[in-house]
Amino acid sequence: MNQERIFKVLVGPHVSEKSAIVADHGNQVVFKVARDANKREVKAAVQQLFKVQVEDVRVVNVKGKTKRTRHGVGRQSDWKKAYVRLAQGQEIDFASVE
Repeated sequence: MNQERIFKVLVGPHVSEKSAIVADHGNQVVFKVARDANKREVKAAVQQLFKVQVEDVRVVNVKGKTKRTRHGVGRQSDWKKAYVRLAQGQEIDFASVE
């Protein structure tokens, strides 16, 4: 996988209550990823960018919510998130990433 694609696969970390629970119990990190990304690309991107060993990747398509505004009904975009399970003893510290 080329270097340009690696930077486009991971959109950013997804921070929520559920992702915090998963991080505590299962040694997992949750990322927002590109809509066209697959498991192999996510695994390669995380391993190269953060220098960690990835055991497993699970990908979920999240449907956008319908919102009502004064101008009518709008819709948020669909997006994709990835649950990345790290090897035992590995961790990603987002504060110290170069």
